Amino acid sequence: MATNIAKPMKRRRIKGEGAWGYAFIAVALVVFAMFTAYPVVSAFIISLQEYKPLGSTYVGFDNYIHTFKDSLFWQALRNTVVYTLLTVPVNLFLSMVIAILILPLRKKTQGFFKGIYYLPVVASGVALSVVWLWIFDPMEGGILNQLIHFFGFTNQNWLGSSKTAMFSLVLMSWLSSHGTSIIIYLAGLLGIDDTFYEAAEMDGANFFQKLWYIVVPSLKPATLFLLVTGVIGSFQVFQNAYLMTGGGPNNATTMVGLLIFNNAFTYFEFGKAAAQSLILAVIIAGISVIQFKYAGKDVEY
Repeated sequence: MATNIAKPMKRRRIKGEGAWGYAFIAVALVVFAMFTAYPVVSAFIISLQEYKPLGSTYVGFDNYIHTFKDSLFWQALRNTVVYTLLTVPVNLFLSMVIAILILPLRKKTQGFFKGIYYLPVVASGVALSVVWLWIFDPMEGGILNQLIHFFGFTNQNWLGSSKTAMFSLVLMSWLSSHGTSIIIYLAGLLGIDDTFYEAAEMDGANFFQKLWYIVVPSLKPATLFLLVTGVIGSFQVFQNAYLMTGGGPNNATTMVGLLIFNNAFTYFEFGKAAAQSLILAVIIAGISVIQFKYAGKDVEY
């Protein structure tokens, strides 16, 4: 009889705990529904229309078909892939090297360098772009032109030439996009047990052997995270191309994000822009899945 009484009480207690669980995540679910799920569904609906504020026409998948037939879309996608391949691996490598160089310093000195490298992350993107426009100034007063004069080269129109415009954006990323990665790598380095280094030293390992067999494997979770988020960010790059080159010259720096922006807010082709944004989302999701499948096989969290 006691058993029969206990069972209903146990079921009621589980239901109460479940209700509290849903209550705690309710705010997150509402925010997700309002700012993620609804915009995605709305974008898909708009992508099936020739969208107009005062009346839209249903066109089915015409916007997707036109996008795949648009040579500018493929050029923008190619530019985005090139930008990603040139920036993400180099940025990860530089961030890890800088974090390793900062690690042996005293805490106050570490804090100083952390602040210096993290400052561009919190600074205004417009302000940073103005500084880089000054650096890439095609006249003799441009800092980069002054630097190459020292080696005997003539002035270069860094942002105005299709030969150097993409390299200029890549160089900008190489020199100003490490703050977050350095902080994460430093946290990972501080989490490595000193006994690993001591055991390696007892076995006669040198600096590079300890780096390859201890540091790099220990930082795999951080590297995978930064790789995935870095690729996502580079595929969505907009600000640098918009403020520095406007996508030119001759669309040499037109990225997919900038193309979507132009279609939506310059040409008011909202349906086409929505279709391209969803295509970009699918591409990013596919690349992320591949990264987790092949780069995250032996990663432990």
